Amino acid sequence: MPDSLRARLSPTQQTRYDADARALAQSRIADLAALGSASSIVMIESLRSSLDDALRMIGELIDRT
Repeated sequence: MPDSLRARLSPTQQTRYDADARALAQSRIADLAALGSASSIVMIESLRSSLDDALRMIGELIDRT
């Protein structure tokens, strides 16, 4: 995210963004073929949670403008 956009986020939103970005990065480097069923479910739930949080944050930013 460009610094100009990051500056618009509150400290809490920056932390949420960072956590969501980390979850996405971790899923990208995971060897999906080697994951067991339980690990796959945990990853999917983590991504779902991150997506939900990202959409809520976008809504917050839209409401502020």
